[in-house]
Amino acid sequence: MNRRRADAIVGLLVAAVVVIGGALSWQAYQQQQAFEQMGSMMGTSMGAVHGTNPLWYVLGTILVSVVIGGGYLMIRDDVTSTGTVDQQRSDASDQIGQGRSESEQSITTTTQSNDTINSETQPRARVLDLLPDDERRILEPVLSSPGITQIELRDRSDFSKSKVSQTVSALEKRGLLYRERQGRTYRIYPSDDLEQTQS
Repeated sequence: MNRRRADAIVGLLVAAVVVIGGALSWQAYQQQQAFEQMGSMMGTSMGAVHGTNPLWYVLGTILVSVVIGGGYLMIRDDVTSTGTVDQQRSDASDQIGQGRSESEQSITTTTQSNDTINSETQPRARVLDLLPDDERRILEPVLSSPGITQIELRDRSDFSKSKVSQTVSALEKRGLLYRERQGRTYRIYPSDDLEQTQS
């Protein structure tokens, strides 16, 4: 079950309990006031005649609300986690599948158009030719200057801050580079596998 939907249902249930409890408390209070006025007019006490004390309705409303809300909070993760986990898994598999299909498509088209490149004599050109232009513009400075900051990379590539961040994240997911936080930015390094193909 969706967490938002479950939260909304339980919230509505607690609100309904509070409204009904409030209405019953008010009704009991009104009855108590009426019996007291009637008793004062007749000069006798009618305390034994009137109904339930309104305080009991208030306490009952609070107790039922706490039981419902607290019970839900205790089992909330169990009730809603299966849907969340399944959603996260499907999102992750979609992203992985999309990343694979893009890279496989890129590899296929590049292999067909660049059969003349020898991967043993030109490994750097081979890796870079397999990438789209925007990823190549990000990866070339990282290969030539390992440890470059993300800000310097933005200046060298002439991309916006968000474009650099998205492209670096995509390359990091595919294992071509990795980032290390330094203050408010990142230092970016080529992956070990990529460095080995370069040497």
